[in-house]
Amino acid sequence: MKKTTIYSISRNNGLTFVLAVFALISILRPEAIGQQNVENGLKVATQVNNIPQIVNEHPLMPVLRWAEKERPRVVAIQDYTALMTKQENIGGTVQEAQVMEIKVRHNPLSFYLKFRYPKKMNGQEAIYIKNKNDGKLVGHGVGLERSFGTQFLDPEGIIAMRGCKYSIKEMGVLNLIDKLLDVGRKDSKFGECDVQYFEGVKVDDRDCTLIQVTHPFPRKNFIFYIARIYVDKELNLPIRYESFDWPSKEGETPTLIEAYTYQKMKINVGLTDADFDHRNPEYNYP
Repeated sequence: MKKTTIYSISRNNGLTFVLAVFALISILRPEAIGQQNVENGLKVATQVNNIPQIVNEHPLMPVLRWAEKERPRVVAIQDYTALMTKQENIGGTVQEAQVMEIKVRHNPLSFYLKFRYPKKMNGQEAIYIKNKNDGKLVGHGVGLERSFGTQFLDPEGIIAMRGCKYSIKEMGVLNLIDKLLDVGRKDSKFGECDVQYFEGVKVDDRDCTLIQVTHPFPRKNFIFYIARIYVDKELNLPIRYESFDWPSKEGETPTLIEAYTYQKMKINVGLTDADFDHRNPEYNYP
């Protein structure tokens, strides 16, 4: 059985990382990460997480049952760290991929981000804790923006949302699962939906089951043409999500809507309040 690797990033040294990121950006193009992933002799599966299809039910129902079953387990995760890559289409323009180190704690809901790529954002940090710091994001810029010092920003304001489709409050695997549930429940009310499962897919050397959802025709009820969810077989968590819009003309490449990947994930590492404190001496807040 032929294996397909979505991408793999080495962290051995700075040069290797930069070269790998440029490779990553090329792979993230829709034409590179598109249909060949499911046409390269991958094994077609019939289900995910041993949840079978029931006769005559909507094809999304097994995916919804899987997500509903796994959500409580994700909620029970205390914290995790990961290397996150995101690429988003904002206002019709596919943005440059961003790579960041993240720390996430579920109670209280807390996020720490440190950008590694693109170069113009390298070293930029942001912290958000629910119901703390007057609801503000605590961040700082780099380069000339660093001279403004530590900033307390509205996480949904213009500055914090610059170059972002979603706020820091909406990131993380739990929010991803909730989004999948919300969209899936809405889509399950309509027909014109095809769901396929594929084995033999790797994301950063992690074995995954690929769930591909396709709406063949553009309808006002649907927000994507193709969506793909990569479920880590060991963690049983979605570690990559990508969606594409319908091509404007037949034969054209679908346009990326958004893509999020969680690499090097470590669960329940024992994060403390210090991990979400901008005064932490390990951080580089001005």
